[in-house]
Amino acid sequence: MLAQFGICWVELVQGDITHQKTDAIVNAANEQLVGGGGVDGAIHRAAGPSLMLETKKQYPDGCPTGSAVVTAAGNLNARYVFHAVGPVWRGGIRKEANLLESAYQRCLELAVVNDCQSIAFPAISTGVYGYPSDLAADVSLSTVRDFVVTKQRPELVRFVLFDAGTLGAFSRVLESMTV
Repeated sequence: MLAQFGICWVELVQGDITHQKTDAIVNAANEQLVGGGGVDGAIHRAAGPSLMLETKKQYPDGCPTGSAVVTAAGNLNARYVFHAVGPVWRGGIRKEANLLESAYQRCLELAVVNDCQSIAFPAISTGVYGYPSDLAADVSLSTVRDFVVTKQRPELVRFVLFDAGTLGAFSRVLESMTV
């Protein structure tokens, strides 16, 4: 699915984020930036050991929830990896929506600062962190829409969603924004 907001495009695809050819790929990281399972593990495996070495060197104290940091992309088909730390879902009572919005916002800011024309996002926090896909879709797509309408950058924001259920949740939200 593809939607236009000003001169920018938001695209939803089902697939493997490690195969994307974009200026930046967003990693759904943990606070320690030590790699893990899911998207984080896949990105670290595909990027190679240089990714872990760089995160340890540049960010020895990790990255707080709701923020993101940048590294080179190693062996990925991108220039950068933005390591975004989303919240663990606790029922919505611990400002999870604010933290998720902040993580997406910080990645978009990093894209502008690093002159990225394209960025690929996973559905941050919807895997082992348990954030419900429909609620995550609303927060993430609203954040992206508001940012690109205001800043008119980056030109392409692609959400690479691992399964059909998540793609469906994101598609419903994006469709409601374009009506």
